[in-house]
Amino acid sequence: MNAERRVNRGPQAAAGNRAALVDAARRVFAENGVDAPLSLIARAAGVGQGSLYRHFPNRESIILAVFEDNIAEIEDLATRPESTLDEILEFIVEQITASTAFVAMLIPAGLEDPRLVEVSVRFTDLLVGKVEGARRAGAIAPEVEAADVVLALAMFAPILLQSDEDSRRDTADRAWRLLRRGLGAKPIR
Repeated sequence: MNAERRVNRGPQAAAGNRAALVDAARRVFAENGVDAPLSLIARAAGVGQGSLYRHFPNRESIILAVFEDNIAEIEDLATRPESTLDEILEFIVEQITASTAFVAMLIPAGLEDPRLVEVSVRFTDLLVGKVEGARRAGAIAPEVEAADVVLALAMFAPILLQSDEDSRRDTADRAWRLLRRGLGAKPIR
């Protein structure tokens, strides 16, 4: 038996293992949802479960690590004065299409880890100013609030998760058109 054994590289491998775990979790969550077995993530990263739990003691910790990058990208776009609600929503729909598990971070209901709740609230807060600007411009209905936009986006996840990869983009486009109409947005050009 010439089974290849993994060599323990010690502490210097920690950063690489963590990055591999986050990357693997992103892929696994995108394909299987956030309830996917953590052992699948460890296997996809090429590390043992012990390494996974050293970096991420629970499911919420790895979910948070994966989606922190997503929120940071949205924050970057949302803080640009010239960005519009429409641009932010299009970007979010792209993220949801690429990783349907992303939507788990949008709604704080059911989240038990206060860090996840904080990220969810942070996300909703990002939209408040853009929703108000869109309302003043007549681009959305006067009664629409940021929480309504988040809820509408959250409705995408189950549909996209059940769509096969080949039809996911088309499904996302159709859902996006419905969302825009539901928010009372002006017609798409």
